[in-house]
Amino acid sequence: MNQATTHPHPAAPVPGTAQAVAAGVVSESEHEALRHDIRRLSTMLGRTVARQAGEELLELTEAVRRLARTAVTTGGATDAEIARLLSGLDAPTTVTLARVFSQYFQLANIAEQLHRSRELRILRPRDERPLRTVMRRLAAEADHDAVEEVLARAELAPVFTAHPTESSRQSVLRILRRIAELLADEAPDDELHAMVDALWQTDEIRPGAPTVADEARAIGWYLEQLGRRAVPDLVAELEAQARHAGFTVPAGARPIALGTWVGGDRDGNPNVTPAVSAEVMRLYADRALRIHRELVDALVHELSVSTRVVEVSEELTASLERDREAMPDVHERFIRLNTFEPYRLKTSYILARLDHTADRVEHGLPHVPGRDYADTDAYVADLEVIDRSLRANLGERIAAGRLARVLRTAKALGLALAALDVREHAAAHHEALTALYARIEEHETPYDQLDRPARTALLAAELGEGRPLAPRHGTLPEPADRVMATFDMLHDAQHRYGQDAAHTYIISMCQGVDDVLAVAVLAREAGMIDLSTAVGRSSLDVVPLFETVEELSRAGELLDELLSVGPYRRHVAQRGDVQEVMLGYSDSNKGAGITTSQWRIHQAQRQLRDVAAAHGVRPRLFHGRGGSVGRGGGPAGEAVAASPFGTVDATLKLTEQGEVVSDKYSLPELAHDNLEILLAAMLESTLLHQAARWPAEVHARWDEVMECVSGAAQATYRRLVEAPGLPEFFTTATPVDELGRLNVGSRPSKRPGRGERRLDDLRAIPWVFGWTQTRMVVPGWYGLGTGLRAARTAGYGIVLDEMRDWGFFANLLGNVEMTLAKTDLRIARRYVDVLVADRHRHLFDDIRAEHERTLAEVLRWNRSTTLLHRHPVLRNTLAVRSTYLEPLHHLQVQLLAQRRAVEEPAPELHRALLLTVNGIAAGLRNTG
Repeated sequence: MNQATTHPHPAAPVPGTAQAVAAGVVSESEHEALRHDIRRLSTMLGRTVARQAGEELLELTEAVRRLARTAVTTGGATDAEIARLLSGLDAPTTVTLARVFSQYFQLANIAEQLHRSRELRILRPRDERPLRTVMRRLAAEADHDAVEEVLARAELAPVFTAHPTESSRQSVLRILRRIAELLADEAPDDELHAMVDALWQTDEIRPGAPTVADEARAIGWYLEQLGRRAVPDLVAELEAQARHAGFTVPAGARPIALGTWVGGDRDGNPNVTPAVSAEVMRLYADRALRIHRELVDALVHELSVSTRVVEVSEELTASLERDREAMPDVHERFIRLNTFEPYRLKTSYILARLDHTADRVEHGLPHVPGRDYADTDAYVADLEVIDRSLRANLGERIAAGRLARVLRTAKALGLALAALDVREHAAAHHEALTALYARIEEHETPYDQLDRPARTALLAAELGEGRPLAPRHGTLPEPADRVMATFDMLHDAQHRYGQDAAHTYIISMCQGVDDVLAVAVLAREAGMIDLSTAVGRSSLDVVPLFETVEELSRAGELLDELLSVGPYRRHVAQRGDVQEVMLGYSDSNKGAGITTSQWRIHQAQRQLRDVAAAHGVRPRLFHGRGGSVGRGGGPAGEAVAASPFGTVDATLKLTEQGEVVSDKYSLPELAHDNLEILLAAMLESTLLHQAARWPAEVHARWDEVMECVSGAAQATYRRLVEAPGLPEFFTTATPVDELGRLNVGSRPSKRPGRGERRLDDLRAIPWVFGWTQTRMVVPGWYGLGTGLRAARTAGYGIVLDEMRDWGFFANLLGNVEMTLAKTDLRIARRYVDVLVADRHRHLFDDIRAEHERTLAEVLRWNRSTTLLHRHPVLRNTLAVRSTYLEPLHHLQVQLLAQRRAVEEPAPELHRALLLTVNGIAAGLRNTG
């Protein structure tokens, strides 16, 4: 290809800036304050260790730390001395030493979260906060009516998932959150030290694996905190900033809607049964109703407006008459005191309905119209009667106070706290249909022997009919009974909590249109889809998940075929002409490497945008991002900004997973900031990025180069993962086999295997986890160096430099740079030398060679000789962390060697090993 002259572009953001800000404190002033707090906490920890474990243990800790610092600064000069010192320790001392370094990171992390939240307020004063900034831009650059139309249907939907990457127990997290509160309040040392003592005396290791209900309670805590503070605060800020810019957020808008997979993700998790899902939804609803009841109880006391002073609306008066008929007991209880206080009387009725709703949910009682709420809409409608009456009778300021907050919370949380998504493997639905069709015996060819086109034709015709495939009473054959029980649970949940509580069904490993139609037919069996009439009815979003590079490459083709099925297109019309599609980051990365995974996902978004538009459908793209870069993680706001034009259309749905949840949402200020960044990025992309920012020939040039980079990167990555002995290398060099014993989640870390070691049987999360613990972090960078070098060799050097201005490419390189900063092949070498058989060690040479290429290419692209050269404070922070990580890695290598030398490890050995896993995860601030 001929070299192109650089196209004149507007100034681009500094590559890696968002990644650096997301990774830690970056300003010198806040860094000094952070160092002070960490010194304060680590001094307290040292005193606690000396008092409770002995002065000798503290002296040992200091000796190891000094050797580790020398090892880090000299490239390993004291490695042998550290190994000799640690090898002579008995098991109890090893456990205690691992606890010291692990707890240092726990304390450092919570202090860093606190100072990050402070720094964000300093770096972004109120006039420069994301929503204020984007609203100013919209007022200046966007059509007024278009902005208000988008504000009416805008919806940011963070979905909290149950993946086993949060290594900290909830008991530990609660103590750490209290420590953050005490630091923020500048509490006296005695109070703070008491919590450090409590942390030391709390066991970091779970006694057993958590149940799904345990996971639901844990994630429910975050959802409840969001619902109490961050979400209503942010919606209020959106309304205020919109108003300041001349726009109005309409009363019916729901700009933030929380979601969760915890209790609904049954793909590969046999512990998620329909009964468990129902119990989890009850737990969530209990939290939601607790929040609503507290808020309305406060309203009862506040709304003392009297009809002796001001009038009320006829609508309110009529509603009170209906309330009296439905709940005469409430009327008798409150009418004497509230005769002239209709708002207080109305809120008393609302509070009684919430109480009855909580009782109905807890005991599984039927809905009684007028006495409890069947769904969120009925609750919100009651509140809006009060709102309209106040505003019509000189009470605008009153309505804009506590009542407005109650309304925002009601719309955001509903009766369910968060919408529960269900996910199941595509094969499960076909197994169920095989059993159902075998029962009616009307086709010559058994269902499971049909090819995809034949299945598609059969299911398309079936979807448009009204007949049942099976009776809705009596026993169905397995596995149809098990699968249908899930659909019945969803149908029941919609009636118990409202349709917004459970309306999404995700099909993992979706490879064809028949996979989607199978779910639609089963949903019809459960009464959630009915297309037998001209109008039709549907209460379920059927969502294909494209998670391998093969399906991502065909995403547009598959969606076009799906929307061309007449009955299914009618179903989409009943869902508001919106088709949700989920994009899988983890499995595509595991299968093809980070470069090709990111590129195919970027291309898939373009395809889905264009195909959906051709069918008159709005695409809602659901981004299944993991916590680490190797699973699609990294700063989400930057990722939104780097999306192809027109792919964000007033909605943004993405997963929040593992340790990212506690890192982003433990503190209210961080939660608010994270959601605000996403909301602002969503609005900006929707209204200001609906057309290409560069001429078509520029995009074509960049695409051509990316195909070259991706092709070479994928080939190199596949050579590694397909190399003979790689499964053995991975499982012996890393603690991946210990992940299942860490008790971090209810989901098994491996798919059912066939005996021999196969990487295909390993889930994406432990794949990233293992590489990260050893500091190789292969999924976060491997292959990119070869890809970039191949592009330069092919004559694309000038175009690569030009691509600095491309958001997608800059985001990819920034994320890889941050991963490289956490990679340390000197430490990884020790894992290989001690744990890996001689015949497999040559694979580390391949890893080291690709690391050298990738590091050189990233530095060349950044025009630098040092990683994170634009962020020296952060670089120094990571270097300090390395000093405390060093001993944990040495301990882990020795403990892994001891563990593998015995059939059944002693409890103390097992405990010490898991403590190192926890500590390294905390030190790197991600597990996988």
